[in-house]
Formats: sequence, C-alpha cells, structure tokens
Amino acid sequence: MDTRTLGTIGPAVSRLGLGLMGMSDLYGAADEAESIATIHAALDAGLNLLDTGDFYGMGHNEMLLRDALRGRNRDNAVISVKFGALRDAEGGWNGTDLRPAAIKNFLAYTLRRLGTDHVDIYRPARMSSDVPVEDVVGTLADLVTAGHVRHIGLSEVGAETLRRAHAVHPIADLQIEYSLISRGIETEILPVARELGVGVTAYGVLSRGLISGHWTAGRGTGPTDFRTHLPRFTGENLERNLALVDALRKVAEAKGVTVAQIAIAWVLSRGEDIVPLIGARRRDRLAEALGALEVGLGADDLAAIEAAVPAGAAAGSRYDEAQMAHLDSERA
Repeated sequence: MDTRTLGTIGPAVSRLGLGLMGMSDLYGAADEAESIATIHAALDAGLNLLDTGDFYGMGHNEMLLRDALRGRNRDNAVISVKFGALRDAEGGWNGTDLRPAAIKNFLAYTLRRLGTDHVDIYRPARMSSDVPVEDVVGTLADLVTAGHVRHIGLSEVGAETLRRAHAVHPIADLQIEYSLISRGIETEILPVARELGVGVTAYGVLSRGLISGHWTAGRGTGPTDFRTHLPRFTGENLERNLALVDALRKVAEAKGVTVAQIAIAWVLSRGEDIVPLIGARRRDRLAEALGALEVGLGADDLAAIEAAVPAGAAAGSRYDEAQMAHLDSERA
C-alpha cells in the first residue's frame, strides 16, 4: 500500500488507518475474534496505522490490540493512542485529567496493556481548561525525550490551540472529524495545520455509519450504542441526512462503487496530508473500505458529489450539546 507522511515530521503511514474504538465500546456489542481477524486483515493489506484510546472499553481496546499484534512484528504497526478521558465502572464519563502526573500515569498503564515500550503517536483526546496546552505538550515532549513516545498528536483542537501547541514541540498530526457532512475544519483549522506542517488523521469519515450506505431509518441502536443520543441520528434530522445519502448513492452507482467507497474516496481526495480513519469492525466492511483506494475522482465526480451533499447540508450537530462544549475545535 502507498504511504503518506503525517505532516512534516510524523511517521510514514498507510493511506487509510483503522480506528479500533467500536471493537470495544460505544457502538454496541462486538465480536472479539472477528475484531482481531479484522486487524490482521488490515495489517496483511498493508494498513499500518492503528488508532485506539486508553478509555475505549476502559483498557479493553488496548489489550485487544496487544492480542492482535502478538506474534507479529511490532515495528510494522504505527500505534496511535488517545488519553485523558476519565470513566467510571458503569462506563460513564467523569471529565478529563491532563495534569503532568496523570499523563505519565496514563502512559505507563498503556504501555503495559499494549505490551510495548513505546507509543508511536500519543495525544490528549480532549483539551482541558484546567491545564494550558503548553503544559500538556511540554509533558509529552519529556516523554518523547525519554523514548516512551515517538510523536505528539492532538485531537479536536482549534487553530489557535494548534499554533500554541506547535510552538512548544512539533505536532505530527491533528485527529479531527472530517467527512462530507462534517466540513468545519476547512475554514480555519485545515489551513493552519497545512501552514504548520501538521498532518490530519480524519475520523468519522462515514459519520459513524450514517453516510455508509448501510444505515436505515428503522435501524435500532441498543442501549450501549452512543449514536442513540447523537442529533444527526434522531427524528427529522435522520430523515434529512438519509436523503443526502440517497442522493450520494446515485452518484456512487453511476461510478460503479458503493456509498461508503465514494465517501471515503472524497476524503482521500482532499489532500496528501489527510489520512482517513475507518472504523470497520468486520472484515467485509474493511474490504469495502479498502476498495475506496481504487476509486479515482475527477472534476465531474467531485462536482456531482458536492451537488448531492453540499457543504453545511447535514441536519443536526455531530455531538450532543454537552459533548460539543468539550470540543476546543468548535469554540469561536
């Protein structure tokens, strides 16, 4: 698989990355054996960027990745880890802790769960008003010097915060939501990232399955599926958003590809500095996503996609009000 470099100082990674969250948390039950088989299939296909978080399943996701990598060459994987979110025994959320001692503690537990001596990219999942970003990045820089972290990343930060962080230590990449129906980064955040030489790992490229072509109006979401509470998946918002998917489906069918493939291919077309993360939990979904790498989009294709799903056309915010309040990237 062809590779892309994350920013000017980051590692060489595959053109697609695999997001592992749904294998442990937030999307309902997952099959552990199938999850490991999917990670193996991704690695065998040349996909080396594996994204996890220490709070995905309260450590389960990292241990799942450890099991998937057992017997394989650790250096063939680029492991990206998010930290900082606090959970309780019921799976609830208790804020964010980015104090230096807490960061070092999180990393120590991550290294043990992953069974490795370093994390390739380490990033706070959300910023905290209690700790300046300069202090957070300064602590991470110390961990780079110690050899426990290879590169520093950020997640869901705005342009000003990105500048402040990069002034302390070079940032390899910014992980942030970017898709046909979530294009807020295009105005300010993406231009600043490019100015600074910071790569972008785009999550939510299928908007949590909403624009995958597989979601239907009558589909249920169990009590452990957080999409139940997302505005874009409820009521009239869902109807309007699925109408956009129907319009996109016509473009995809004319191209001879699936809705998911054309949505992923669109993100790939946004620039060589952008690496989409796909959240496949099964091998068939992974195979479909990998097919996007073969989809070339010309000017006519891009115009048809834009006509089907214009910028700003999505109904509803990408998270609920409480979660949106924690996104530095959404602050004016």
